[in-house]
Order: sequence, then C-alpha cells, then structure tokens
Amino acid sequence: MTEPAQRRETGRAAKGTPPDPWDPLVRITHWLVALAVLLNGLLLKPGGTVHIWLGWMVMALLATRLAWGLIGPAEARFSAFPPAPRAALAHLRDLLRGRVREHPSHNPAGALMVYALWASLGIVVLTGLVMTDARSPVTIAEEKAAVAAGDWSVLAKASTEDDNEGLSEAAEEVHEVFANLLLLLAALHVAGVAFESRVLGRNLVRPMLTGSRRR
Repeated sequence: MTEPAQRRETGRAAKGTPPDPWDPLVRITHWLVALAVLLNGLLLKPGGTVHIWLGWMVMALLATRLAWGLIGPAEARFSAFPPAPRAALAHLRDLLRGRVREHPSHNPAGALMVYALWASLGIVVLTGLVMTDARSPVTIAEEKAAVAAGDWSVLAKASTEDDNEGLSEAAEEVHEVFANLLLLLAALHVAGVAFESRVLGRNLVRPMLTGSRRR
C-alpha cells in the first residue's frame, strides 16, 4: 500500500470508519451481472442470440469474481464474508431493532444473499449450457444464418442429436425456476440494502458505485 493510501486508511480508522470495501473489479462485475440479469430476465427474448451472449458474459464475470474471492484484496475474499446463518439471523434481529454495526465487507445477512445469488447464477448458466449443448453464441448465430439462407442440412444434423432431449427439457424447467428465483433474490437484495441504508443513515449503494464510503 502506498504512503498516501496508508494515511487515508489511518485517518478512517481513527474516526471509527471501516475501510472502503469495494475495489474496481468487484464493482464492475456486480453492475454488469445485475444489468445482464435484468435484461435477460425481464426484457430480452429467451433463447435469442443476445440472451445467449449475455449468458456467456455472466459465466465469464462469475468465474472472474469467484477467482477474485481467492486472490483479490481482503474485503473481496471469501474469508471476509463466510456463510454464517446464525450470524445472519442475529444481524437481522439487530437491524430490526435499529442496532447495526459496520462491517469491512458484506454483513452476515448480505453474505448469505451473495452466496445465494452466486449459486442461482451458476445453476442458470449451467442449465443454459445444457439447453444449447454448450455451443457458443457465434456457432448458434452461424447455424441460424445458415437456416435463413436455406441450408437445411443444419436442421437435419440437429435432428440426429435428439438423444438428450429429455435432459434439455429438464434443464429448461430448472433454468426457468432459478431465473425467476434470481429476480426474486435480487429484489430482496435491493430492499435489504435500502432498509439498512436507512437504519445506518448512510447510502450503501454509493460505495458500490464509487468505491468510497465517504460522502
């Protein structure tokens, strides 16, 4: 850490303020995933080319964030916010009573939500891969273009690959369930952030935008 950064951290510690929690990679992956989930879940045609492109983008972002949880700065690592259901319940009780303490990373309830969101994202991505036979968006776009141009051999080839039809149908059902669950969890996450911001008297969204807790 550079000397100016050390002075900033020392100043915040002296005032009893936790360090700024979110580095650029955490913030970028967070907002890009949020945007992709909203677009795919509410606006775009399921199974469309853009929908699939965004799915692959989410897969890359999720993998990056999980890797960052192992090698990133202290506040971004899994060790900073382990899943702890009892601590999460205690945090929620304190929150309802208006007594909430600061945390250098996710609070216990937020940590459980993060893991639930990541798990749901992983299942949605995995089932999406099953539904598309793990074909890249480029391959799918080329096949659609070939069909549009009158090359029916693509469909003939696809008709010989129906052995996994049952698996694909099951994956589609799971995909839809967890996509809806993802939207529900996202709504609860937003509501929780808004409520805790009110209790703390501080905007919790600002650090995820700017990286700083300071006004």
